[in-house]
Formats: sequence, structure tokens, C-alpha cells
Amino acid sequence: MNIAVLGGGSWGTALANMLADKAKVKLWVRRAEVAQEINVQHSNNRYLPGHVLHQALVASTQAQVVLQNTDCVLLAVPCQQLGSCLRELRRYFPPSIPVVCASKGVEQETFRTMSQVVNEELAGLSPGYAMLSGPSFAAEVAAKMPTAVTLGCADAQVAAFIQNLFSSESFRVYVNPDVLGVELGGAVKNIMAIASGISDGLGFGENARAGLITRGLAEMSRLGVALGAQPATFMGLSGLGDLVLTCTGDQSRNRQVGLGVGRGKTLAQIQSAMHNVAEGVHTTQAVHALGRFRDIDLPITDQVHAMLFEDKNPQEAVHELMTRPLRWEQGY
Repeated sequence: MNIAVLGGGSWGTALANMLADKAKVKLWVRRAEVAQEINVQHSNNRYLPGHVLHQALVASTQAQVVLQNTDCVLLAVPCQQLGSCLRELRRYFPPSIPVVCASKGVEQETFRTMSQVVNEELAGLSPGYAMLSGPSFAAEVAAKMPTAVTLGCADAQVAAFIQNLFSSESFRVYVNPDVLGVELGGAVKNIMAIASGISDGLGFGENARAGLITRGLAEMSRLGVALGAQPATFMGLSGLGDLVLTCTGDQSRNRQVGLGVGRGKTLAQIQSAMHNVAEGVHTTQAVHALGRFRDIDLPITDQVHAMLFEDKNPQEAVHELMTRPLRWEQGY
């Protein structure tokens, strides 16, 4: 089995390393020095420090080499770059091949989900699409710690193939046919992780964090249902599971962004100190605009947007959230 992984950041490297136990894996990276380090030293210390990579994992900057004779493609490039990446590389894609997306987000300019990006940019090639999402820090996957995720896939045959290919004793894959719900859960939870980090950065307690996670889940579900997703999906691994992890775990890049904002740093200062992309920053812009366009009530997203891009004081944002008109809890 030949697998091509596009994207040599922490998540792409961790998944490529995991899959190398079962298949011949080639990893496409942009930087020549990263490819050399993976091939010679079997490490990627810029994006996945402290982990020894599989001896058989091969990295290359040449996409045509990585995609040649592949049986499955895994996409792990930042979501805002996925469209341009696929336009650049589509000439190397075999037709009718399973394509697994591990990039979480909503395209900022177009509001496209990742399935829409893949299907439109690879139009005519008939890819068998699946979305991999769930509570899964890259470093823990690389260390083979137990991890459970969801595979959003509407094609039962493609789903079974990918589920078996990716599953192992340490990586358990469930299948959910609600692709849109799986995608939106993985995207919007990053916004809530920024909000959770801001709350913690302000010195608020665990009550605030728990309330934020719960109302964040309601907001994710409200958006998803309005766009056609199934509400039950947001109670699963790609919704509640990923939400809890990114809102509470210190490895969460999006939570780290929020912590910085809550402690008085500017977004530019925070991002300049990060190697990896915090997808929630761009997703906040996209979902905020989408909510306004579709007239969907997204109060947490709106306040995170105001703090990140409108210089709103975090204390003022919290005050506005806490003093909104009173209402019944969703579902009653």
C-alpha cells in the first residue's frame, strides 16, 4: 500500500509516521531542510520535536514523486492554503482515489468547507472524500498514546477502506456519514479554544471554562444544523470530544492564542512566536462572516472576532456575553 501525505507540519508528520507502520508512506514538504532532516535524522524538530520518526518514512519536496502510484492521499496542509495547494498539484493526482482530509477549518474568502474545497479543486478526478477529525494532539499520536477519532465519509466502501487503513492498537477510527457535521465540529471548536484561552488568561476559574465549553457546543450545533448537519454529530468525537481537548489542553495552539490575548498581548505578537498555524484565527473570521451572512446567532464567535480583529477589550467582551438577554437553555 502506497500513501501520499501532503503537509509536513506537526499533524501531517505524526499521521505519516503512524501510517508508516502499515504502508509505504511518502511525505510532501515545502522546505528542503525539513525533508533532509526526516530522511537522514528521522526527526522533524521544527514541527514535532522530541520524536524519533519511522525509519521507512520518506520525505520529498517533489509532489510528483510523492503522488506517483499512490493508493491514498492524506491532506494535512493548513486549511487556508488547501485550495491553492490542490490547484498546484492536481495534475499529479490519480483519478478516483481516496482522499482523506486532516485539515480543520472553513475557507475565509469563500466559506467553503474542506469537502467543498477538495471536490471543487479536484473536479473531474472523482476523489473518494473523507474527513478525519477528533481529539488528537499530534505529539500524543506520534507517541502512540491511545487516541479515538471520527472519519466523516458518505461512501461506505471508501469509509471501510480508510477506517481499516488508519486504525491500529493506539489509533481507533469511528465512521460518521455526516461529513458536514464532522468538518464543522473540527473547525468551530478552534474558535471556542481561543475563547477558553482568553478566559483562562484573564484568570477566570473552572466555572467559566465549563460554561464556555457547554455554550460553545450549543453554538457549534446551532451553526451546523442551520447549514444542514446532524445535531447528534456534535455530541461525538469530532464535536464534544475535540472541543473539550482543545479548550483544556495546553498543547492546543488555539488555546495558546487565547491565553496570550487574555494576558494583554496583541495577535501579531502571539503569532510571531508560533511555528505552527493556529487555524482558529482564520476560522474565526470565516465563521463570523458566515454567521452574519446566514443570520445565525453566534455570540461567542462574534466576541472572539471583536477581540482578535477589532481591538475589543476582553473584559468588555465578557461583560457583553454575560449580560445578553436571558433565555431558556437550548433544547427546552
